Amino acid sequence: MWDDAFPSFLIGLREGLEAGLIVSILVATLVRADAKSRLPQVWTGVLAAIALALSFGAVLTFTAANLSATAQEAFGGVLSVIAVAFVTAMVFWMRRSARTFSGEIREKVTGALGMGAGVLMLTSFLAVGREGLETALFLWTTARAAGESSGPLTGAAIGLVLAAGLCWGLYRRVLRINLTKFFTATGVVLVVIAAGVLGYGLRDLQEGGVLPGLTTYAFDLSGSVDAGSWYSTLIQGVFNLMPTMTWLQVVAYVGYLAVVLPLFLGGVRGERAKAPEPEPTPAPEPVSSPRRRPVWVVPVAVVAVPAVVAGLVVALARPKPASSQTVAVSETECGKGFTAPDTGRQTFQMHNTGDKTSEVYLIDPASGAVYGEVEGIAPGTTRDLVATVAGGSYAWRCVPTGAKAVTSATVHVSGGGGAVKAVVPVSENDLAAPLKAYKVYVDQGLATLETQTRQLSADIAGNHLDKARTDWLTAHRTYSSLGAAYGTFEDFDKKINGRADGLAGGVDDKDFAGFHRIEYGLWHGQSASELKVPAQQLATAVVGLRKAFPTQDFDPGDLPLRAHEILENALQFELTGDTDEGSGTNLATVDSNLAGTRELLTVLRPLLTKESTTLLPTVDAAVARLQKLLDSAHHGGSWTPVEQLSQSDRARLNGATGQLLEDLAPVPDLLEIRKSA
Repeated sequence: MWDDAFPSFLIGLREGLEAGLIVSILVATLVRADAKSRLPQVWTGVLAAIALALSFGAVLTFTAANLSATAQEAFGGVLSVIAVAFVTAMVFWMRRSARTFSGEIREKVTGALGMGAGVLMLTSFLAVGREGLETALFLWTTARAAGESSGPLTGAAIGLVLAAGLCWGLYRRVLRINLTKFFTATGVVLVVIAAGVLGYGLRDLQEGGVLPGLTTYAFDLSGSVDAGSWYSTLIQGVFNLMPTMTWLQVVAYVGYLAVVLPLFLGGVRGERAKAPEPEPTPAPEPVSSPRRRPVWVVPVAVVAVPAVVAGLVVALARPKPASSQTVAVSETECGKGFTAPDTGRQTFQMHNTGDKTSEVYLIDPASGAVYGEVEGIAPGTTRDLVATVAGGSYAWRCVPTGAKAVTSATVHVSGGGGAVKAVVPVSENDLAAPLKAYKVYVDQGLATLETQTRQLSADIAGNHLDKARTDWLTAHRTYSSLGAAYGTFEDFDKKINGRADGLAGGVDDKDFAGFHRIEYGLWHGQSASELKVPAQQLATAVVGLRKAFPTQDFDPGDLPLRAHEILENALQFELTGDTDEGSGTNLATVDSNLAGTRELLTVLRPLLTKESTTLLPTVDAAVARLQKLLDSAHHGGSWTPVEQLSQSDRARLNGATGQLLEDLAPVPDLLEIRKSA
């Protein structure tokens, strides 16, 4: 969290100090001018500026949340670039103004004293408001870059509190700070941070489809840098530098620093060459304060206006659901209570009147396109389903757990309403071709495995244990590449690749069988006679699986699920060394798991490309990174055991696998099959 907090801490400290100094000078000038009665006007302007900044942040947050994922990326990218422009202008302005800062503010206050209350209020509002808006925008962009808000908000709060303390000390003359040096030092750091924000913003614009080059990488250090390490997290959080960056990001980052830093530092040297700081402007003569009047209405109105305007913007930006109707969800009453709704944004109260937990979908009965859905509605409970309705035909599809899906009667909605976005779900028919292709792959793999396990059994029967160790690894790698089919193997998987964990006798238990049983014996000095029976049992189980596989129920919905589950098991069991029974070949198994994942993605590629244009390039890059790390642990015919990896190498492997799993996570949702009635 603290790595994400530092940039916000710095902006909070710097902007807070700027705004605080302005307020301090305003107050000090009024006090010295014997015009304390005008202080409420200053505080009213300050509060109005704070309200404006908070309202601006609220508008950014809530209007962005209402955008699609792609639009959010583009919106965030544009605001990041704007934030960089603001921060750059701010550091240059403060560099020029630091020496004459207090004198200029005093002159403005002196001029405002002779005018009405509104002028003094406007002076403080404008002076503080700019810093507030800059802070709100920079906080929003850094929070979005960090992916969470607690760190940036905490850092900004600490910075603002420290700035308030410094301003109080300066006002009370218990502190002395060289403001020129302070703003120069913080300006340099902010320029570097702004370069990172610029790079992150451009990446957002690439992911939002506004700019090209999303997969054109200038460098990819994910194979040699652990993305989860403390130093990597710190660098990413503070400077927005990532292990993988596109050419556009790198060029913008380097170009920004190459232009802005020399200009900034050159300007600082020029300012130092100027004459010494001028004497403070003499305090103005006392000004008689006007008669006080009850003006509480004005401060309240000025402070409330930004909040009210922000509320209206958010309200108008977020379509309001129309009045709701209650619709029954069950096997027998699906869609009961559903009548033709008005066009526009609608809220439906989905009430489960049955005895089973259910899913429900608002669909186009002709195409099966889904306009809205709610999952996990427990019996007797009600959940909201919000959808946009236009002219057309609608029906409800209720899917009770463990029961057949039911589709309600069709309701026709007249009128326009514009185009309504719907998701056309993947059907079993869509997955038929990928499933057929993958079954062919598994069947061929089982045929190869049958030959390999027969050879392994023959090696052991002939007491050729050295050859058996080599052939064991070959056969086990073949089996490990068939991961997407494990769910269909039924009891055969336990006989072929069972583990000793959970067995009463551990590795000596009579039910411990398969590859790991033989592995234990081959690498723990057991004789051929002790391993002969387990080897024959393994070969027999593989033959049985090969015969049974064509008739086993292979749910097409399993294919998308296995896209990430194969490597989830690799991360849990292989990269921890948990399944190592002496061979030290866990990384060979992971390599085979990755090959199986790659094959699965090959058969799913046409569907995934149709559903998402950006997923597969990202996944392919992550697969290549993991493969590169695995290759570095493969030396001829041997593999580095997991426990012999260096801490950094092990962290990189775990990090690359975790990143690939994160990239694969959307696959099940993209290719989820909706049950039909």
